[in-house]
Amino acid sequence: MDSISSSRRSEIMGRIRSSDTRPEMHVRRLLHRLGYRYVLHRRDLPGVPDLVFPSRKKIVFVQGCFWHQHEGCIDGRIPKSRVGYWKPKLQNNVKRDRLNIAKLRRAGWKVMLVWECEAAKADTVGKRLVRFLGKRRLGP
Repeated sequence: MDSISSSRRSEIMGRIRSSDTRPEMHVRRLLHRLGYRYVLHRRDLPGVPDLVFPSRKKIVFVQGCFWHQHEGCIDGRIPKSRVGYWKPKLQNNVKRDRLNIAKLRRAGWKVMLVWECEAAKADTVGKRLVRFLGKRRLGP
C-alpha cells in the first residue's frame, strides 16, 4: 500500500523530467568547464542520448538509478508496493537501454553511462569522462 495519496503521487510523478535533470546538468557543466562541447538529445540516434560528441563518435547517457535500475545502488531497487506494476516497467527500461546501446555500438559509436549517484562527484566522474572522451581539441 502506498503511504501517499494518489493525487499527491500523481503530482510527484508529473515533476519527473526526462532531460535537463539535476544529474545531467552536473555532467554538462563539468564537461563545459573541462572545455568539451557537445550536442544535446539527438533524436535521430537510438535512445535519444543526453550528450553526443559527433566528431569523436562518442555518446554519454546520464541515467537515473531508479528508472534504469543501477545494479548495486540503493536507489536502483524495485519499490515494495505495486511490484506487479513496477517490476515489468523498470525491466523494460533496462531492456530498451541495452538494445539502444547495442544499436549505437553497431553504428560505430562508443557509449558511456554516468549514473545519477555518480554525477555530483565531480572529481571521479570528471576523470572517467576525460579518459573516455580523450584530450580536448583546441581551436574554434
